[in-house]
Amino acid sequence: MKTLVLPPFDYQPQAYTGPTADEVLMLRRAFLNPGLFLYYNKPLMLVEGKGQYVFDDCGRRYLDGLGGIVAVSVGHCHPHVVEAARRQNETLQHSTTIYLHPNIAQYAEKLAAKMPGDLKVCYFVNSGSEATDVAMLMARAFTGNFDIIALRNGYHGGNMSSMGLTAQSTWKFNVPHSFGVHHAIAPDPYRGQWGRADPQAGQNFAADVKSLVDYATSGRVAGFIAESIQGVGGCVVFPDGYLQHAYQHVRAAGGVCIADEVQTGFGRTGAHFWGFETQGVIPDIVTMAKGIGNGCPLAAVVTTPQIAAALTQRIHFNTFGGNPVACAQGNAVLEVIERENLQANSLRLGDFILAGLEKLKAKHNIIGDVRGRGLLIGLELVKDRASKEPAKAECAQALEACRDLGLLAGKGGLWGQTIRLAPPMCLTQADAEFLLDVLDAALSTLS
Repeated sequence: MKTLVLPPFDYQPQAYTGPTADEVLMLRRAFLNPGLFLYYNKPLMLVEGKGQYVFDDCGRRYLDGLGGIVAVSVGHCHPHVVEAARRQNETLQHSTTIYLHPNIAQYAEKLAAKMPGDLKVCYFVNSGSEATDVAMLMARAFTGNFDIIALRNGYHGGNMSSMGLTAQSTWKFNVPHSFGVHHAIAPDPYRGQWGRADPQAGQNFAADVKSLVDYATSGRVAGFIAESIQGVGGCVVFPDGYLQHAYQHVRAAGGVCIADEVQTGFGRTGAHFWGFETQGVIPDIVTMAKGIGNGCPLAAVVTTPQIAAALTQRIHFNTFGGNPVACAQGNAVLEVIERENLQANSLRLGDFILAGLEKLKAKHNIIGDVRGRGLLIGLELVKDRASKEPAKAECAQALEACRDLGLLAGKGGLWGQTIRLAPPMCLTQADAEFLLDVLDAALSTLS
């Protein structure tokens, strides 16, 4: 295989002196749930991270092309973020919302300032799954309706309520869930009925939302939830106008519109700070996690004062939601994004990578589709471009080759056929060029 060299990086990782990867794997098999999966034939043990790079137990450096599954936004161990958490850790590590603390209030103000329209009220939790659960509760409590429409191929979390919204069989256990949930056709311009060249594609896909309201519900719904770009589903970008028309149908049926920004938020899409802005809409509720805290357990639901008031009907409480350390870290992340112009960097390098992938598509027939916005990118692999048969095994093989060459990437789609790229937003031009060279070499191993 071709030898490629990572861009120079002026940093020396600490010498690792802990248990070996084999010892850790043995402990994991003995004491961790076997449902937890691992990437790669030979599992990789990461022990340090800096910026856009991570280091294994042997000191080898890798470009983190998946950003800790889209969770590392401003770079591993960013000094400003680390220092903010350290300072708070030394004064008060935990305080719940039954007491006042400046961090949660000041952070909520700063986060709300990033939101359009009347989206000004924050509710902090610990994960995207929890945020989804709270958003569903808000929608139902506010509207007095029960049915919720989600999208096929979507992913919204792993707890029971969010699993019900998720629409990929690989993530759904055979247990009772999905009560009151209806799944509309995925607005996928590559695999769907209407392609990117069709100016009516968005409107046509959205018509299925109206059909579900008419045929599968009482005609009244609590809400509609959609990722602004389907992440786990393979970085599927909706056709223009889709959310505008879908929102119209839902609001006409008495429902509220929920934007899942867990993977698309905080400038990652480049052109906008929030993914839903790429569709020209303002939702009623927004869920966010992952990059919000650069990897710490922090998530949020942001909504309007009117919808937020629905939670005053009963007691609702989250022990760790709004933890002072997590809020300090979240606030520091916003400061870094602004100071270092990471949204603009995502746009510039995202456009560069997408253009490079289009060139690779012309070279490698196994590439069926290139898509994404900013630094949230999907490369769908197919056995045949005419039949679009998913190339699942080949995708796994390509990821192994990427790892061997120094790039960590992810996979998505129902069949695991799409290479996912979501590196930290501090990526450099040299990193982007390396990433493209690695993908070229890795895909060359499949022919």
